[in-house]
Order: sequence, then structure tokens, then C-alpha cells
Amino acid sequence: MRVWQWLITPQQLLFGLALLLCLSPWGSAPLALALGLAVALLVGNPFPAQSKRYTSKLLQWSVVGLGFGMNAHAAWQAGQEGLLFTVASILSTLVVGYFVGRWLGIARNTSHLIASGTAICGGSAIAAVGPVVKASDEEMSVALGTVFVLNAIALFAFPIIGEALGLSQNQFGLWAAIAIHDTSSVVGAASHYGDEALQVATTVKLARALWIIPVALGTAALFRTPGAKVKLPYFILGFVGAMLLATYVPALQPFAGVAVKLSKLGLTLTLFLIGASLSKQVLRAVGPKPFMQGVLLWLSISAASLWVILHAVS
Repeated sequence: MRVWQWLITPQQLLFGLALLLCLSPWGSAPLALALGLAVALLVGNPFPAQSKRYTSKLLQWSVVGLGFGMNAHAAWQAGQEGLLFTVASILSTLVVGYFVGRWLGIARNTSHLIASGTAICGGSAIAAVGPVVKASDEEMSVALGTVFVLNAIALFAFPIIGEALGLSQNQFGLWAAIAIHDTSSVVGAASHYGDEALQVATTVKLARALWIIPVALGTAALFRTPGAKVKLPYFILGFVGAMLLATYVPALQPFAGVAVKLSKLGLTLTLFLIGASLSKQVLRAVGPKPFMQGVLLWLSISAASLWVILHAVS
């Protein structure tokens, strides 16, 4: 008995049981995030370093695998439809974020990181823009904490709002891709809403993620950062490659089905690890003013994009 007490702590046991429940037939994206949050806030994550190390890679491989469930022709159509929304929402969010940050008296780096994360793809955008503005660890933590909290809220709230308003699969997928920060929460909310919504949301969101490159380069010029390096989201190329194979190589269909199922499990696990990483320390690091900026930007882009989609998209 003493040996087991030394090998597995109650904290680790609870983490493992919650993880198994996420991967069971009863698991889902919202449940995974909720269980991760429960573990983080009640007992704490017993594997913080491992969670941080594997979350990003697991998300990227899961997104690539989801490409095997996509049709290139439908994805191209969705990407074209979402292009105008993407450009308009990114530019407006960055501009509004600048003025809201100044109005609230938030430090320039922190304000720009929150605006970038809201405009493009949450934590990935913040991770790419942070080194460009030479952000400190504290500034990165505040920005990441802000978007992670709002991501968690969006994952639960968006499907409920979508069903209440009677949004079509196409409308919801487009709205989720524009108004939810991180790719993980976008895919989680869309997969909960339906397969067509998942296809639209994933395609538009990944196309949106490519804007990390021009936004980071523009940031380097604006902040006059010499020798700034931009990290390219190469996993998007893997997603496109998988989608093309699934569309034009019919012999891969049996493999494609397995890959999609494994990818959805990987996404569920990703959301659990993200929830488990949202510790009390992260929440305390987010001050009221940065959080207010994040909320105002998120509500603005959510409401504006929803209004346009309801009136312009079927």
C-alpha cells in the first residue's frame, strides 16, 4: 500500500480518471474542458510541464488529422466566403483594441498582445507576436490568461446561442471561426454543433491563422523591432495536404475515417490539457483592465460578426 502511495498521488489519480472519462464514449469537447478546469482549480495539475509541452503538438497533429475528413472543393468555397469576414474582422479588432487599450491605460505590449490574440487565433498569435514586441513573461501571461478564460466561456456559450438563434451549420461554423480565439475551442464548439459546421469552422480558422505572418511583420515595423523573427504555422500545410489526399485519393478513405476519429480524440485530450493548465495563478495574473479589454473586444467582434452573418449568410 505504501508503494502505491509513493507511485501515484491522489492528485495524479484524479487527473488520470478525468482524462479517461474524456476519452470514453461519453467524452466531448465541452466535458473535456470542464473536467480540465475542475482538476486545475480543485487540486491543481500534477503534470504542468508535460501539459505545456504536449498541448501545442497534440493540437497541431489533431488539426492535420481532421483534414482527412474535409472535402477540398467545399473547403475552398468556405474559405472564399470567409475571406472578406476575416480581413474586415482582423483589421477592425486590431484598431479597436488599440483605442480600448489606450482608454483603459493598459501597457502597449499587453494591449497589442490581447488585440492580436482576439483578432487572429488566440494563444498561437500571442506566442508569435510576443517575441516580436519583446514582451516580458508577465505580459505574455496576462494576455494568454485573458484569451484562455474567454475561450473556455465561448466553447460552452456559442453552441447554446447558435441553437437558440437557429443558426445553420454554415452560419455557425463561420461565426465560430471569426469570434472564438483559439483553434482548439473553435474546433471543439463546431464539432459539438455538427460535421458541416466543423468543416467550415476549421477551414476558415486555419486560413485566418495565416494572418499571423503579416500581423507579426506589421508589428515588427510598428514597434520598430530590429531582427524580429516570425514563426510560421507549418501545420496548416499538413492540414491542406491531408484534405487534398482525402479528396483526390479515394483509396485512402478507410484510413481517413480512422484518422478523423483519432484526431477528434486528440482534440478532446487537447481541450482537457488546456483546461488543466488554467490554474489559479494564471487567473490571478490577469488584471481587471486587461480582462476588460479582452471582454470588450470579444463581445464586439462576436456581436458584429453575428449580425452580419445573420443578414448576409445562409
